Amino acid sequence: MGYLRKQLLLLIAVGVLVVAAILQPNSINKEKTARIGFQAPEFELKALDGGSYSLASLNGKPVLINFWASWCNPCRLEAPELVRLYAKYKGQIEVYAVNLTSDDTVKGAAAFAEEFGFTFPVLLDEKGTASKSYKIKSIPTTYFVDGNGQILDVVTGLASPDTLEKLIIRAIEASREAV
Repeated sequence: MGYLRKQLLLLIAVGVLVVAAILQPNSINKEKTARIGFQAPEFELKALDGGSYSLASLNGKPVLINFWASWCNPCRLEAPELVRLYAKYKGQIEVYAVNLTSDDTVKGAAAFAEEFGFTFPVLLDEKGTASKSYKIKSIPTTYFVDGNGQILDVVTGLASPDTLEKLIIRAIEASREAV
């Protein structure tokens, strides 16, 4: 009985250490999954401008990843704020506007981007691979990723202008601290 008790205590202690290591705020979890505290899943998507974009190409720059569609009314409400905030923080954070092209059209995405004056990359998720990796269930959904590729925050649904700006600033500051 003593041996089993020692084994159980050892197993519990190891479990506690593993959980503590994962939850440490200053450690970077290398596992890639679409959850806060984990590395953002990598993707490479073609864009309306003909280029190809990935998280790896950001070279340590934080990014706001916004999943949207042209037929989405909350996306229409959020779009002007994304444009305003990108202009304000351009150079400090990138914005990737990932269109759910598997449920939309390239023509719809292009018209939407032109209507709202998007100057940031509009990525086309034509096969739905990025939206599956990020477990997108409703739109808009916005991920805030620091320069190390760690997901800091996620907003599902329409985000207020104050929330968007606060989380952009947080991603920028987190990236500066990591350097």
